Amino acid sequence: MKRIALLFAFLFTFSSAFISCRETEESNGERLEEGMEDAGDEMEDAVDDLGDEIDR
Repeated sequence: MKRIALLFAFLFTFSSAFISCRETEESNGERLEEGMEDAGDEMEDAVDDLGDEIDR
């Protein structure tokens, strides 16, 4: 009985180590898309600021 309990505890620990740290491809893709949009917005802001400086 003690061996069975230890076996289940070991299997739970072993399986949770692989499952809990896994990320899905969708979350990585979404992060990449958001980062690209943020970079594009920052570039547009920089161009607007540069245009304002040139007009002065």
